[in-house]
Amino acid sequence: MGDSSRMTFCFIYSLCRRAALLACLLLAQPAWSADILLTAAEDGVGVQTFTRALAQQRPADRITFTPLKDLPPPNRLPANTRLILLDLPGLDWRLQDAQGPPTLVLRISRLQAHQRLGSTQHARISLLWSDPPLERQLHLIAAILPQARRIGVLYGAESEFLLPELRQHATALGLEIVPQRWDNTNDSRPLQSLFRSSDVLLGLDDPQLYNPKTAKNLLLSSYSQQLPLVGPNAGFVRAGSLASTYSDQADWLAVLDDLLDHPPANWPRTLYPEHFKVVGNPQVARSLGIEQVDEAGVAARLAEGEKRP
Repeated sequence: MGDSSRMTFCFIYSLCRRAALLACLLLAQPAWSADILLTAAEDGVGVQTFTRALAQQRPADRITFTPLKDLPPPNRLPANTRLILLDLPGLDWRLQDAQGPPTLVLRISRLQAHQRLGSTQHARISLLWSDPPLERQLHLIAAILPQARRIGVLYGAESEFLLPELRQHATALGLEIVPQRWDNTNDSRPLQSLFRSSDVLLGLDDPQLYNPKTAKNLLLSSYSQQLPLVGPNAGFVRAGSLASTYSDQADWLAVLDDLLDHPPANWPRTLYPEHFKVVGNPQVARSLGIEQVDEAGVAARLAEGEKRP
């Protein structure tokens, strides 16, 4: 074998040894040492679909899912991990430790965060809100019901903290918030009182007030009073409210793609998704004598308005 052949052989042999060593090191790492780690209490079809979609969107990143029960305490995760929590048990686990990797929390509402954190913020946790922004919902009302001025709002002990912000946004739009506390959802009198003094009802994402048990009473009362209900979310629109803004999986993937391109130190403490859609219920619109919601057109106008300073 000539000198040139021996040099080539040694070079290839060295590369192979390095590759084998690297492979052994990777195999020796624990399952939770991924650069981008998703976790949830349950590994359902939706979680698996979301993880695969994120991995396809970011092929250069190492993205893994590990069930919450298989994770160590947060402070034992590698410092360079970017952690994504997909449910509330994951957040409860993360809040046990002030240390740990930078964390993005998906699928959490303002009310759920308020129950756990109050007005405080965790230095290493960013909350990505699942419920529609109050300001965006008010702009939706202004777009589809331009004559409405009195915005009726049912609230409870858990959602009362949202009222000051809601009033602030409403005042900027020349709208009036008509609040009504509803502690006993079996009592329809507060609901009827609110309907008599409102032009439209805006639903807050409060599961104590808006749930399968209250839906029939709320929606039938809305029809009988010819008073539209906007929100509180896309699911309630399918059940019988007029319209709502919402963000779907594609919108959340776009948000994550943008955030993961930036250093965690630059992540906001809280964030509503910039990308969103509008859903309307044509049958409800017809029954209330209201023009059917142009979902794409209204969403485009709202998004354009949010881009302007």
